Amino acid sequence: MKTTVNVNIGSQAFVLDEDAYETLRDYLDDIRARLREDQAEVMADIEMRLAEIFSERITTPMRVVTLEIVRGAMARMGEPAAFGERTRTSEPFARRSDVTETRRLYRSVKDRSIAGVCGGLAEYFGFDSTAVRLATLLAVLLGGVSIWIYIILWIVIPENPRK
Repeated sequence: MKTTVNVNIGSQAFVLDEDAYETLRDYLDDIRARLREDQAEVMADIEMRLAEIFSERITTPMRVVTLEIVRGAMARMGEPAAFGERTRTSEPFARRSDVTETRRLYRSVKDRSIAGVCGGLAEYFGFDSTAVRLATLLAVLLGGVSIWIYIILWIVIPENPRK
């Protein structure tokens, strides 16, 4: 029995064997290390092409992408060296579980009306700051949230030091 992983490649959902996933992840990380930061569109195109290749080989959604299919797709795409020299110094094959990026909640410095609390919450959760402000205003006016909570958040949440 093999472990499978659900992934989105080129905006398409696929189920990969664990070994196929690791091989594909290492391949894409190696390519990503060879591209400049401003070439995100190129990386998206590579993922789209891989999704097309996988879709050609897999006829039903229930079928799993195997290591053989991944290796065939990699052979069609070419070696990572074909995408240029490494431009990043980071280790391309670092496991994502080893690299933990912690998100921190900060008050926004750029997107603020009063203290930046709603702007910071919007940045943290990926929402539009206007929608967060409207929801906060409605909650205060309808009695669901006290203005004191906003003031406490203003005191507790630090201002973003990077922006």
